[in-house]
Amino acid sequence: MEFRGSRAYDQEGFYSSYMKRRDRKDSPNNAIEGPIINELLGDVQQKDILDLGCGDASFGNDLLERGAASYTGVEGSEQMAQAAERNMTDKNGTIIRENMESYPYPAHAFDIVTSRFAIHYVQDIHTLFQHVHESLKENGTFVFSVQHPLTTSSFASKQTGDRRGNWIVDNYFLEGERKEPWIDQVVVKYHRTIEQYFRTLTACGFTVMDLREGTPRRDHFSSGEEFTRRQRIPVVLAFSCRKLKG
Repeated sequence: MEFRGSRAYDQEGFYSSYMKRRDRKDSPNNAIEGPIINELLGDVQQKDILDLGCGDASFGNDLLERGAASYTGVEGSEQMAQAAERNMTDKNGTIIRENMESYPYPAHAFDIVTSRFAIHYVQDIHTLFQHVHESLKENGTFVFSVQHPLTTSSFASKQTGDRRGNWIVDNYFLEGERKEPWIDQVVVKYHRTIEQYFRTLTACGFTVMDLREGTPRRDHFSSGEEFTRRQRIPVVLAFSCRKLKG
């Protein structure tokens, strides 16, 4: 069966398998993407934060523990949203059960908007980035990660299983829908080039302050073998952007 957006995470088998993978110490989420996002975010004390595609909001817990003033998580998956609500019990956090495309973005409400490995599910990033820009206060920041375009250009190399030993890069400049075999399902994602992300961000009024491609660091991996494997190809693309005055 084929799933779009967050719908795959409402399949019981998919949800539980994903959570086990994500929680591995050497998963890309923990060993590569997490440290980058935390570095790009910097000091979050007294910041009002919006998290798009927040999953179970474990990241929201971290942000609040680091001194964020408030946390709003937007999540389209019912199962993920329920887990997020449990994680926000007795905390200054709110979970909105809504897709990031349909969420009614309040104007000038947040100091930081973030999104981790979720925007590659969105077809129209121009409209999304406009909404994000409007929802930020002046000098607010937008920090997000997506799957690196080298890995979303083609999923032909995944026909033999999820753990790829080689990566086929094909149709790189043909932007649009891709169907990825993942955890025994087919998940629809949207491929776009680094250039398209950059141009769309600037067209929507952002200044790109930093860009990362997820260079692995040995001290973030427990396994030397996995560290060596992750040096072969980038799996993360992360941006830090700012809404400047004027």
